Order: sequence, then C-alpha cells, then structure tokens
Amino acid sequence: MLPFFLGIFMNRLCLLIFIFYIFNITVSLADDYSDIKEDLEFCASCHGEKGALPIDKTIPILAGQHFYYIYVQLKDLSSGMRHNEIMNDIASSYDKKQMKRFAKYFSEQTWPNIGYKTDTGLISKAESAVAAGQCVQCHRGSFEGDSQIPRISNQNFIYLQKTMKDYKSKSRNNAPAKSSLFASFKDDDLDALAAYLAGL
Repeated sequence: MLPFFLGIFMNRLCLLIFIFYIFNITVSLADDYSDIKEDLEFCASCHGEKGALPIDKTIPILAGQHFYYIYVQLKDLSSGMRHNEIMNDIASSYDKKQMKRFAKYFSEQTWPNIGYKTDTGLISKAESAVAAGQCVQCHRGSFEGDSQIPRISNQNFIYLQKTMKDYKSKSRNNAPAKSSLFASFKDDDLDALAAYLAGL
C-alpha cells in the first residue's frame, strides 16, 4: 500500500510544483512591465490589446514589430521628425528609457494574422512594383524586416497605403530614401503594393 500512496503523493506534489511554477512565471511576466502598465493600457485604446488589433485601419499593428524600429519611430515622433498629430505629443512625454520599454514590450508580442485577402488582379502589378523598388533587399523576401527595417507583411492595408503616399508627398519625412523611391511610382502602383503586402 505504501508505494501506492507514495505514488499519489508524488503526483500531487508534482502538480503543485507545476502550478506554482506557472503562477510565478505569469506574475513575473506581468511584473516585468508594471512600471509602464498604465501607459500600455493607454496605448491599447488605439493600438488594441498588446498592439495587435488597432481600432482603426490607419493605425499600425505594433505587436511583433522589431524593437529598434519601434524605438526609432518613437524618437522621431518625439522630436517631430515624423509628423503625427496624435503621437507627437504622446511620444514627447516619454524619455528614451521609457521608449525602449515600450519597444521591448511590443516587440515581444505575437504578430496577429489580420486575414486580409488581396485581389488576385492586383498581384502581378504589385510584384512588378516590388521588383522595381527592390523591396526585398531591405525588407527581405518574406517582408518581415529586421532590426531597423519594419515588418510590412500582413500590416493594415490602409496604414500601408497611407504611409507610402505620405512618403511620396513628403508629408512623412523621416526616411528621405523612401520619399525618393515612392515618388517614382504612380498612386495605383502603391495601392496594389499595399494590398499585396497586407495579404501576405
């Protein structure tokens, strides 16, 4: 009988240890960002929970975006180098340490699948634009970017479309090379490219 009861005891002990371990991990993860908890809740009011589901398609997905890219954009928004009526004031209220905390948090989240379906009639036109712009040299073949280069695959269509046209018109001016590149494309080429990337 002793081995039987010992077995039950060991099973329950292992279960308790497992529950304690999971609980501690959960608490630890929550505590990791306790210093910016209220700010993250504020971010979620536009970018959605964990930055994964923005309330408006003109707002970018942040969940899973690259750390350094997010950090640089926050710095540019803070300095006014990148113009955005809402984000300029918000970003300027944070110091560089806080910006890095936000960038780290969002970069650690999982990129969502937005389920965008690209019109098949636009794919050929978009692929021609990709080849002409040599997009894969920086954004890579999967368009997931790397470090300073943003992930643009499966990003919100309207956000992508607006961003490229803002670069073209120079109303967004924190990447001059992009402005020069997009100036060489017609608007309908950019529309096709945005739709193609959103559907990847």
